[in-house]
Amino acid sequence: MKLVITMSRRFGTGASMIAKELAERLNIPVYDKACIEQKINDHQYDTEAEAIRGLAGSPCIILGRCASDILRDRLNVLNIFVCADKEDRIHRIMALESLTYEEAADKVESTDKERAAYYYTHTGKSWGDVNDYHMILDTSELGVENCADILMHYFEKLEYI
Repeated sequence: MKLVITMSRRFGTGASMIAKELAERLNIPVYDKACIEQKINDHQYDTEAEAIRGLAGSPCIILGRCASDILRDRLNVLNIFVCADKEDRIHRIMALESLTYEEAADKVESTDKERAAYYYTHTGKSWGDVNDYHMILDTSELGVENCADILMHYFEKLEYI
């Protein structure tokens, strides 16, 4: 499999869990902000975009970091956006981080604003625009626990794996 998966997500959707499960099933790495920054700090790459292009030379999953836009011209890239109802996201963050409802709601709101601003600053586009993704997964409707299965079935059907 030469597939590179980019996964953009709203905060609290469970996308990190989906990426981790997919990575285990496909035996490929997941790269997030911390991993990409480490590559730059280790002087393997000069910029985040350069790091993403380099990492995408092999099958992997890249979480966020405008990877869907950076790799938009590559044929082996599948861009996924993960969303969920705001209430579900708030309750997921409350449980994961032991926060009150108000604290979790504030964190969901502020993190989404930061991600939208980051995406716009680096791409000039609106974050979450359906036209920028091949697939949208709504974990409120599909369930976090089902999304990796859905993606694996899709990959098998299209003979990506």
